Amino acid sequence: MTSFTDLGLDQALLNALIAGKYTQPTPIQAQAIPPVLAGRDLLGIAQTGTGKTAAFALPILHRLAAGNRRPAPKTCRALILSPTRELASQIADKFRAYGREMKLSVVTVFGGVGMNPQVQALARGVDVLVATPGRLIDHMQQGNLRLDAVETVVLDEADQMLDLGFVHAIKRISQALPKQRQSLFFSATMPQSIGQLAAGFLKDPVRVEVTPAATTVERIDQQVIFVEAERKRALLAEIMADPAITRALVFTRTKHGADRVARHLTGGGVPASAIHGNKSQSQRERALADFKAGRVRVLVATDIAARGIDVTGVSHVLNFELPNVPESYVHRIGRTARAGKDGMAISLCAQDERAYLRDIEKVTRQRIPFTDRRGDAKLAAATAAEPKGEARSHQQQRPHGHSHGGGRNDGQRGEAHRGAPHRSEQGQPQQNRKPGGNKRFGRPQQGGGQNRGQRSAAH
Repeated sequence: MTSFTDLGLDQALLNALIAGKYTQPTPIQAQAIPPVLAGRDLLGIAQTGTGKTAAFALPILHRLAAGNRRPAPKTCRALILSPTRELASQIADKFRAYGREMKLSVVTVFGGVGMNPQVQALARGVDVLVATPGRLIDHMQQGNLRLDAVETVVLDEADQMLDLGFVHAIKRISQALPKQRQSLFFSATMPQSIGQLAAGFLKDPVRVEVTPAATTVERIDQQVIFVEAERKRALLAEIMADPAITRALVFTRTKHGADRVARHLTGGGVPASAIHGNKSQSQRERALADFKAGRVRVLVATDIAARGIDVTGVSHVLNFELPNVPESYVHRIGRTARAGKDGMAISLCAQDERAYLRDIEKVTRQRIPFTDRRGDAKLAAATAAEPKGEARSHQQQRPHGHSHGGGRNDGQRGEAHRGAPHRSEQGQPQQNRKPGGNKRFGRPQQGGGQNRGQRSAAH
């Protein structure tokens, strides 16, 4: 097996990895780091939780340190574009941790906080700038930053960028970058629209794909429960009564829905917090800190706000509402089964969400096992009997008020624009599988992924 010492990384980086007890790179790291060190462009297809941040952070830090020059005022040497504030903060934290023995500056730029500290940091020049597209363009327009000195640019979570409607912002930023640069592009899914964006962003890239596009992590035991919409909150509270659910992420489609679910759980004796774009940055940070520290057992989140949540020990992901963009399902359930552990994903599906379920099964190329335990047995039976192609006829049955579009970025000013959905058309669902594992919701089934039991490498 490859070790980090085999990859030719700077000793300062190896020291940081040793301190973090990381010895063996994950597949995405082992395959991506050598070509990035060699200066090649890279197209990386990897799900969340596979360690892709280190796959680009380590070689970027190595190359910046080897270059041994200071950035000019109002410029940056490496630019990492992130779809959300939380993910931007997480990426920056990783850069600081890996580069702690290197005298390289790392700055974050995103909305929801004051401009002045960011302006002051940019004025000095930055080695590594991690930014969301909206706030980055604000700084460019105000003359606080120029991109002509960028040596390496990373587009992270590209599929989520498109879902948030960032495509025009990305193209605008790309035009301001120098033609001679290194470009790295990462996405969990690879629908045609992402491929087109990558083609215009990369030059002769090395392609690294560690999991089939749009598949779901094997270590996650997935279940769907069919239930009437009005019974969902009561059923969720009943499920959460299981003490084996130690730390859970619950997903809703809307900000107000997240607040309602969190209040209902807390009122029923299950400590819960909500995180979404209507919350201030300090409220979001406090909710995430409480969740990480175990002061709250449940974090209720929208898709946008959940990007960048890197919390170990999430035993369960519960889809209170199925996502209307099927690729989001992959991102949601990837919050569990991290660092080599098992996890469980439970989806509550109302009758008017069956089309969403069929779309998800098509994109992930598998049938999600259903259980009628505590759910609606008649609805489950009707859905099981439904012809595979019938989901297309249900497109008009989508829940009221939730179009299949990308929508707004959860209320973050200047961080997103309305965008169209991007759906992968590759692959067909497998035949229906019987639910596996212990019928108790709190017991993730054993078996599955080939990486079980291996010590996780850097994330």
